[in-house]
Amino acid sequence: MSSVKKLAGQTIWYGFSSIFGRFLNYLLTPLLATIFASAAYGKITTLFAIAAFLNILFTYGLETAYFRFSASEDEGKVYNTATTSIIISTTVLTVIFLLLSQPIASFLEIPTNPEYVQWVLWIVALDTLAVLPFSKLRHEGRPRKFAFIKILNILINVGLILFFLVVCKEAQQGTILASFYSEKIGLGYVILANVAASAVTLMLLAKELFAFRFQIDIAFWKRLMLYSWPLIIVGLGGMVNELIDRFMILKLYPGTTEEAYSQSGIYGANYKLAVLIVLFIQAFRLGAEPFFFKQSTQENAQRTYARVMKFFVIACCFCFLGVVLFLDIWKYFMGRSHPEYWTGLKVVPILMLAKLFLGVYYNLSVWYKLTNQTLTGAWITLGGAAITVLINFLLIPSLGYMACAIATICCYGFMMIVSYKLGQKYYPIPYAWKKLTAYVVICVILFSVHELVTHFVVSLWFSHLLGLILTGAFALFVFRIERKEFQNLPVVGKYL
Repeated sequence: MSSVKKLAGQTIWYGFSSIFGRFLNYLLTPLLATIFASAAYGKITTLFAIAAFLNILFTYGLETAYFRFSASEDEGKVYNTATTSIIISTTVLTVIFLLLSQPIASFLEIPTNPEYVQWVLWIVALDTLAVLPFSKLRHEGRPRKFAFIKILNILINVGLILFFLVVCKEAQQGTILASFYSEKIGLGYVILANVAASAVTLMLLAKELFAFRFQIDIAFWKRLMLYSWPLIIVGLGGMVNELIDRFMILKLYPGTTEEAYSQSGIYGANYKLAVLIVLFIQAFRLGAEPFFFKQSTQENAQRTYARVMKFFVIACCFCFLGVVLFLDIWKYFMGRSHPEYWTGLKVVPILMLAKLFLGVYYNLSVWYKLTNQTLTGAWITLGGAAITVLINFLLIPSLGYMACAIATICCYGFMMIVSYKLGQKYYPIPYAWKKLTAYVVICVILFSVHELVTHFVVSLWFSHLLGLILTGAFALFVFRIERKEFQNLPVVGKYL
C-alpha cells in the first residue's frame, strides 16, 4: 500500500496547485461574464479551444512516451531525444501557423483580429516547450516545484487580466494607467496575459529545459514516434470530444452568428461548473501517469491499479455531489450581470457524470499504454469522436447547447465501456466494478431525490440542508464499507 500512499501524497500536491490555480482562474468567470456579453465570451472560449487542439499537435504524444521509455531506457537519452525533437518541431509549426493566422481568423469569423490568433500561437509554442521540463519534474517526483510554478503562472495570468481589464480600463482618462488600456485590444488582454504567464513559466523551467544535449538518436527517435504517434490521434480525438461542440454550435445553430456565439458562451460558462471533478482528474493524472509506468514492474501491480481506481471513483462521486446538490450556490460564479448564463444550469449534472466517465477511462487506459497498444487507444478515441460529431450534427439544430452535453456523456460512456472490455482481455485488472457502479448509481439517485423534493419545497435553505444531509449519508455509507482501505491513506487515515 506504500505505493498508493505515495500516489495519494503526490496527488495532494498536484491537486493543491491545480485547485489553487484553477480557483483563481475560475474566479475570472464572473468578471469576464460581467465585462463581456455572452457572444464575446464565446469568442474567448473558441480561441482557447483552438489552443487546446494545437497543444496536442505540437506535443505529439512525447510526454507519455517520455514516461514509458524512461521506465526501461536511459532517462538522459530519452530526455535528450524527445526535447531536441520537440524544439525543432515547435519552431517549424509555429512559423507555419503564424503565416496562416489570417485565414484561421476568417474561419473563426474574427477576420479583423488576426492578432488574437497570433497571440494564441505564442501561448501554444511556449507551453509546448514547457511540457517535457514539467514531465521531468513529475518523473523525478518533485511535485513541490511543479506546484509552485503552476501557481505562479496562474497568479501572473489573473493579475495581468485584473490590471488591464479592471484597473487600467476604469482608470481616469489621461492618467498613466489609462494609457495602458486600448478598446481595440479588448478581450485580447485575456490572451496577452496568458502569453506573459507562459513566458515566465518557461523561464522558471530553464534548469530543466537546458538539462539536455541537442542531439537525436535516430534509431531511438523512430521507436519514440512509433509509440507516440497514435497518441496524437488520442489527444486530438480527446480534444474533439471536449471542444468540437463549440465550433459545431457556430456552424449548425439555426440563428445569427451572435446567437450562435451566445449559445457557445452559455455552454462554455456552465461547462466550467464541472470544475471540482475536472480539478481532481487533472491532479490525479499528473501523479498517476508516471506512477503507472513505474509500478508496472512491481509485484501485484494489477491489484494496485484496482485500488487506485476505487479511490478515484469514490473521490469523483463526492465531487459530483458537491456540485450538483448545490447549483444554487455555484451559479453565482458565472456572475449576475448576464443571467442568460443561468439558463444552461441543466447541463451541469450531465457534464459532471460525463467527466466521471472520462476519469474512469483515463484509469482504464493504462492497459494499452503498458502493452504498447497505443493504436488501439487511438481507435477507441476516434470512435468516441465519431459519436460526438454525429450526435451534435443531428441535435444541435433543435436542442442547441443541450445537444453538446448529451453528446459528451454518450462519448465518454462509450469510451469507458470499450476500454474496460478490451483491457480485461489484454491486461486483466481485478476492478471492483460492481461496487464502483453501485456508488455512481447511488449518487445519481441522491441527486434525483434532491431535485424531486426541492421541486415541491421551494426553499434555498432547505435545498442546501438537504444537500448536506444527502452528501453526509453517502459519506457514512462509503466510509463504513471502505473503512480499512481509508485507514491506510495519508492524512485521512489518522482520523479513522
